[in-house]
Amino acid sequence: MGGNQSGVTELILVGFQLSETMEVLLFCIFSLLYIFNLLANGTILGLIWLDLRLHTPMYFFLSHLAIIDMSYASSNLPNMLENLVKHKKTISFVSCTMQMVLYLTFAAVECLILVAMSYDRFVAICHPLHYTVIMSWRVCTVLAIASWACGFFLALVHLILFLRLPFCGPQAVNHLFCEILSVLKVACGDNWINEIFVFASGVFIIVGPLSLMLISYIRILQTILKIQSKEGRGRAFSTCSSHLCVVGFYFGIAMMVYLVPESSHQEEEQKILSLFYTLFNPLLNPLIYSLRNAQVKAAFHKVLQKKRTV
Repeated sequence: MGGNQSGVTELILVGFQLSETMEVLLFCIFSLLYIFNLLANGTILGLIWLDLRLHTPMYFFLSHLAIIDMSYASSNLPNMLENLVKHKKTISFVSCTMQMVLYLTFAAVECLILVAMSYDRFVAICHPLHYTVIMSWRVCTVLAIASWACGFFLALVHLILFLRLPFCGPQAVNHLFCEILSVLKVACGDNWINEIFVFASGVFIIVGPLSLMLISYIRILQTILKIQSKEGRGRAFSTCSSHLCVVGFYFGIAMMVYLVPESSHQEEEQKILSLFYTLFNPLLNPLIYSLRNAQVKAAFHKVLQKKRTV
């Protein structure tokens, strides 16, 4: 294994063919978006930590989502920004492998955390009297640990299958970062096992959770329509619509990248989708949950009032 990889110490990330001026401009834009991502998700984490009213299962899972979004962007954006400002497109083989493993881990964990959040909303709306019993802190902790463990396990299997492949010469990866399907294309050996496992894990981690969430929200919708008061229906729709927005963006992009049959003209489109997910999706979560959530806004105003009194 080591002999196969010793011939390649660096990979070339092709990215987009741009002028140096455009690369500097993109560096500035991407840097701002990355900073906003860290600030926005960091603010969500801080509010959940400081306000006791947000110490509930829903915000417990939302805090994990914020950690995932910051970690995911931090796993590939710094290298992308460095390449833009230095006008180079290389990445070491070891760094590329680490980037790919982290990317796969955080993507899988986010899928499963979103499922846990939908289950939380299902219990809260369909079984409100038993909510505190069903969604105990022990259950929430088990769901969170299981999500992270499953994500790490899938990434580990991908890593083991990836390291058995030989790389034997100048390798140009037609992507912005080390995305697994793009890296597999430049391997010298037969990678059909890897591609099958990518598709199988994509079905398991995308189609499975999405099916569970659709079933949950069908039941939720049926329950909401039975609520007599307009205020109650509005409150229930508000909490669910925020989660549905996040699910729609995340799973929509994931399905287009990993489950749609591939063709040559789709490579550029997939780069754009991956860029959108890396830059904008982490910003959508805090924006959607803060702008559409009265509890988060109340917690934010409370923190601001405390600072003013001090």
